[in-house]
Amino acid sequence: MNFDEIYERRNTNSLKWDLFKERIRAKYDVEDGSDILPMWVADMDFAVPEVVTEAIKERLNHPIFGYSYITDECKTAIQQWYKRRHNWHIDKSSLLFHSGVVPAIATIIETFTEPGDKVCTSTPVYPYFFNIPKLQNREAVEVELIQSENIYDYDFDKLEEAFKQGVKAYILCSPHNPGGVVWSKEDLEKLVQLCIKYDVLLISDEIHQDIVFEGHKHIPTLTVKDADKAKIITVTAPTKTFNLAGLHAAIIVCPDENLRRKIIQTKSAHGLDDWNILAAAGVQAVYEKGDEWLDAMIQYVSKNIDYLEKELNKLEGIRVLRPQASYLVWIDYRETGISEKEMMDRLLTKGKLAIEPGTKYSDAGRGFLRINLACPLSTVKEGVERFKKALL
Repeated sequence: MNFDEIYERRNTNSLKWDLFKERIRAKYDVEDGSDILPMWVADMDFAVPEVVTEAIKERLNHPIFGYSYITDECKTAIQQWYKRRHNWHIDKSSLLFHSGVVPAIATIIETFTEPGDKVCTSTPVYPYFFNIPKLQNREAVEVELIQSENIYDYDFDKLEEAFKQGVKAYILCSPHNPGGVVWSKEDLEKLVQLCIKYDVLLISDEIHQDIVFEGHKHIPTLTVKDADKAKIITVTAPTKTFNLAGLHAAIIVCPDENLRRKIIQTKSAHGLDDWNILAAAGVQAVYEKGDEWLDAMIQYVSKNIDYLEKELNKLEGIRVLRPQASYLVWIDYRETGISEKEMMDRLLTKGKLAIEPGTKYSDAGRGFLRINLACPLSTVKEGVERFKKALL
């Protein structure tokens, strides 16, 4: 587990390293992106755990790739992982499978809401939470989080006012992306009670749940008080945890049999299948044997955050919001007085650094940037120097 090792990712069909150049050229009028350092999308520059490649190689030894299914052994590995890491017992009958957390959320919204229905989320937040409802002709309702010194909090009064207007579903990001907040048990209980009171379907995206730093503990939404009385569907995956996005494997946990049956019906209506045989092999391997790699990765990324926080907080008008979870860091530059357009221009043309603008996460993110620190420390240091150069 050498997280310092640099892997050349250019010309590997990498969205992060190759396709981004076309995107920034179109959006920011950057003529040449070849010398820009990409630290944007939530994709690690670490090699996957060896147990993944070993499991996939073993499966490749058999020369037939026919129709397959997710085995009971794989489901047991999933079940034991969540029990071991999160003290969450998941009945195997509650498990459904999808190609990704975003497609799973889209399937759930399509299943339980109609065009014109209100789908709510708390912003700033991962953009698909409001983009998918809009694309499905639902009304996306945004309730801003309260931004305090170094964290976000819920404004439950405003959230309840929104629910009173007939919200059908609420999408929770737990832990929060981009703010890195690990929601407390009390917050989750309040949210669940509101969903029960107003009969709101709670879709809990917990894809960042495994990457939690010392002093914090992720609470699965389905484990809090009265969760069994609410309509809750959790979506998660090992893809952020172990850098497996290219395998396309996500998990839906839906204890309610009636809700589960409806999701299956929607999947069937679209001809959606479960994971392919290589994804299943890789997922089973990391859930059985990935603990050591994950623990080491979390420690490494925590030190990357230490470095970024120390260096960027020296800059006038810049404040790093230290995340409680995930390798994504939210940077507050509002006190610089620089507009987002000028900041992105400086970063891309002067600093040669690609990180994400806050308004991607709704207008509530204006004045912020998101940077990805799941990379070797040498890359972090280079990114910091480019950031500094952009502000000179």
